[in-house]
Amino acid sequence: MRQFRIACSEHDEEAQMVAECLQQLGQVSGLANLGFLYCSDFLAERIERILHRLKDALPGIRWVGTVGMGICAGDREIYDQAALAIMVGEFPADSFQLLREFKSNLDQVGIFGSEQPMGSRFAFIHADPTDTHTAQWLEQLANEPAIAFVNGGVSSSRGANPRIAGAVVGTGLSGVIFNAQVSVTTDHTQGCQPIGPVHHVTKANSNIAITLDNQPALEVLKTDVGEVLSKDLRRLGGYIFAALPIQGSDTGDYLVRNLIGIDKEQQLVAVGDRLQSGQRLIFCRRDGNSAREDMVKMLLRMKKRVGERLIRGGIYVTCLGRGRHQFGENSEELKLITQYLGEFPLIGYFANGEIYNGRLYGYTGVLTLFL
Repeated sequence: MRQFRIACSEHDEEAQMVAECLQQLGQVSGLANLGFLYCSDFLAERIERILHRLKDALPGIRWVGTVGMGICAGDREIYDQAALAIMVGEFPADSFQLLREFKSNLDQVGIFGSEQPMGSRFAFIHADPTDTHTAQWLEQLANEPAIAFVNGGVSSSRGANPRIAGAVVGTGLSGVIFNAQVSVTTDHTQGCQPIGPVHHVTKANSNIAITLDNQPALEVLKTDVGEVLSKDLRRLGGYIFAALPIQGSDTGDYLVRNLIGIDKEQQLVAVGDRLQSGQRLIFCRRDGNSAREDMVKMLLRMKKRVGERLIRGGIYVTCLGRGRHQFGENSEELKLITQYLGEFPLIGYFANGEIYNGRLYGYTGVLTLFL
C-alpha cells in the first residue's frame, strides 16, 4: 500500500480552502477510502460546509475529524487563524468501520456485534470536552471485548466542538475502528516531571485530598514544591500538577491532573479528578527540558519499532499546553518528529485532552503511525 497524502490550507474562505487542499493532493487514487480532517476552531461553524465540499470532490472517501485550537500539518503548527489539514489513504475495504455516537456498547451503534468476532481492533476517536459523560463512555469503549486499543483526543475550541464520522455527529464518542488488517504502532510522551516521592491518599472526599501519607495534604504539597513556592502558593497554578500513577503499569506511567484549589485553613488540596483512599499520587511540574527529553525517548522507541517499514501516515494529538508553550514558537514539537522519524504524511491537532490506550491524559502527546 502507498503512503497517504496530506494537504493544508490557511485560506479564510471555505471554497478556496478546499480547492487549495485538493490541488495539493493532486490525483487521488480511486482506492483511497478514508480521510482525516482537522480544522482550526476558527472554522468550527463552517466545518459541515467544508465536509460537503470534500465529499462532493472525493465521493469515495469517508471522513473523520474534529476541530482544534491549533492544527498540525507536516512539521508545522498553526495557531490563531483559519486552517484546514486533511489526510487521505487507502485501506482494505473491509478493514474499518466508522463509529458514531458511542454511548454504551458497540451493538448499540451497530458495530462488531458479539456474533461477528473479527479479532483485535484499534479505535481512533474524538470526544466532546463539554460532555460530562466522556470519561465514562471512554472507559466503556476501552472495555469492549472487540477493542484492543483506543487512541484519539478531545476537541478544543473557543466555541463549538463539532466532530465528524461520515457526517457531523452529536453526543457520544465518534471516530473509526480498524481491524487487524491495518498495521498501527503508537506511543505517548508526557510533559510533566515528578518532583517528589509517591504519596498515598489516606483520606479523600470526591476530588479533595484531605491527607496524604496521614499528613495534611497541603503540608505534603508544600514539602514537595519547596520553600520558595510554598511562600506564594499562587505561583503553583499552571506549573505544579497532581499525577495519578496507573495501576499495573510497568513503565511508571501516570495521568496528569490540574490542581484546582487549595484550602489553607483546612490544609486541603483539590485536583481535577476523583480521589480514593489508598490511591497513589505524585506532585509534578511542567518542564520544557523534561518534555523534550521524554519526547525524544518516545520517538527513539517508535523508530526502533518501525524499523525498515514505510510509515504510510501518522496522526499526532498533543495538548494545548505543549507546542509553542513548552517547545518554542517555531513548531519545534513537530520538527522533533521529523528529525527522528524522517518525513512522512502527518496531521493532527492540539487537544483539550489526549486519549492513549483508553485513558484520558493531559499535557501529553500521542503519536499514531500507520504502517
